[in-house]
Amino acid sequence: MEETRSFTDIKEISTETLAVLASLGFQQATPVQEATIPLFCGHKDVAVDACTGSGKTLAFVIPITEKLRRLEEPLKRHQVGAMIVSPTRELARQIYTVLQPFAASIPGITTMLLTGGSDPQADVAAFQEKGGHILVGTPGRLSDIFERSKVLDPKHLEVLVLDEADRLLDAGYGKHLESLMRKLPKQRRTGLFSATQTEAVQALARAGLRNQIRVNVAVEPVASSSGREPGQGQGQPAAGTAGSPGKRKAAMQDQRTPSGLQASYLVCQSDEKLAQLLHFLKEHREEKIIVYFLTCAAVDFYALAIPIAAAKGGLQTSALHGKMKQSQREATLAAFAAKPGGVLLCTDVAARGLDIPDVAWIVQFDPPQDPDVFVHRVGRTARMGRTGHALTLLLPHETAYVDFLRIRKVPLIEQQAWEGLPDPLPKIKQAAEQDRNIMEKGTRAFVSYVRGYREHQCNFIFRAQELDLGRLATAFALLKLPGMPELAHQRTLPSFTPSSVDTNTIKFKDKAREKERQKRLAARALTPKAPPAKAVRVVEPQKEKRLPAAKRRQIEARQDADDFAAEYRMLKKVKRGKMSEDDFFEEALGLHQDIEEDGNGAPADTKSHHFKGKLKEKGRGSAKGRGMGNKARLRR
Repeated sequence: MEETRSFTDIKEISTETLAVLASLGFQQATPVQEATIPLFCGHKDVAVDACTGSGKTLAFVIPITEKLRRLEEPLKRHQVGAMIVSPTRELARQIYTVLQPFAASIPGITTMLLTGGSDPQADVAAFQEKGGHILVGTPGRLSDIFERSKVLDPKHLEVLVLDEADRLLDAGYGKHLESLMRKLPKQRRTGLFSATQTEAVQALARAGLRNQIRVNVAVEPVASSSGREPGQGQGQPAAGTAGSPGKRKAAMQDQRTPSGLQASYLVCQSDEKLAQLLHFLKEHREEKIIVYFLTCAAVDFYALAIPIAAAKGGLQTSALHGKMKQSQREATLAAFAAKPGGVLLCTDVAARGLDIPDVAWIVQFDPPQDPDVFVHRVGRTARMGRTGHALTLLLPHETAYVDFLRIRKVPLIEQQAWEGLPDPLPKIKQAAEQDRNIMEKGTRAFVSYVRGYREHQCNFIFRAQELDLGRLATAFALLKLPGMPELAHQRTLPSFTPSSVDTNTIKFKDKAREKERQKRLAARALTPKAPPAKAVRVVEPQKEKRLPAAKRRQIEARQDADDFAAEYRMLKKVKRGKMSEDDFFEEALGLHQDIEEDGNGAPADTKSHHFKGKLKEKGRGSAKGRGMGNKARLRR
């Protein structure tokens, strides 16, 4: 096995930066750092494809430091020398924290963190006063500051880094990235860093990188260490072969997850999942565990349900999702990272890039909507070459997901479900009958889960029609079925028993919330009801005379030609930059993206994957469809 190099052996790293590394306890470079730093410090753009937890942050922080340290003339206050773009606030803050000691080693260099959740005018004022030679932030806020600030000067930018590049593209940040990159000088070094190099990332690399090299790195595991000591327990590079021109492989990968990860799955019904989870958490109560759920509402519900079900189990749980206030998210994440053990219940807002020390287990209570996110979730453990474990809970009809992941080089081992476990759901249902807060959170979680399940990208595996809604309603401790379209034709479900308690009489245990509810009920009672509408006689219109087939075809052909001409005019606007591609799709297909903010100021659930299906369906056998296909080829 080839030995890793010491940072002192990498000649591109200055003595000042080596001193910072030594003060932080870093001695040996990880494979991704060893392969990337010499290239990125030189005159190469890089597209780095390395499994999560392999040390990518230092692989771009060190080159940024060296580039700015070697400037012939110092940057003025409002000149930007480097910019790091991250998809989430938490990851941006983590990168900013890593960057600080390295930037401080360069005289006169200032840094600034720009993320959502605060007043953008305050950020503009702070930049006006102090400047920011290195900007770290999310695409929306960075783009906003570039538009608002009249003094920000990006013409001297040396380095642009897009971290988690696939997420930046998938999450609907395209407009912001396009706006930012138009304002940046072309003579710069650019780095794309991600654990999953998608087609979109490769397209971006072809369009935005000059003299590029792709770095593909795998990490072999070393013995697990207790506690986190920087510079220890780092992975060793596997044997590698040279790639083709413009591409360097530090190692060959036969799987996309860290090789130190032991991933397994367990099959059970939806109303058995909580019992399985509770048993697992009690078995591993001394370890640090992250549990992922499908929706924010599910996190809120289980954050209440787990302590109720395990009243004497001593489980310490905390919740984190995109709809929480930024201050809450930061405090929760910091507290969980500082503890030696505990359970974090979260959504995919905590799936990417975050380096939380000593996470022993990742439990996926619900598989993610996007299969690429699976890799990022399990990457919160087995980091930097250490070992870790992951467990995924699947419903019986979802077992094909295992084969699907295996094809995508993510192997899972089956684990048998525990039998004879006590059922915690009656206890939670009883609590819901006494506290309206639990009842309402369960209902919201059920509704959001059903709707989120329908948005799975792997809908050939996660088939909504095969969901046992009765068992699912039981799993969320529902007292009665909610009114929702999915249940419009199902007043009762065989596997669900409604509560005999009148839900209108259930009060909030929180006296302030109950008082507010009573006020709303009183105000509603005083509001006069609208009189019933008078019956209106409906006069059925006369049926139109059916046109001959030849005439109908002639009209349809004329309409198709008009539609094609209109779409072609819009396409020319896109090419001239007067219309975005998103607006083009909405106008051409008559669709509107349903985007929900995830709390980052970023779209959480974009329905863009539906566009392809709609486009394909609309294109069958029509001139309009053929025209759309021609335009897609023109874009490529």
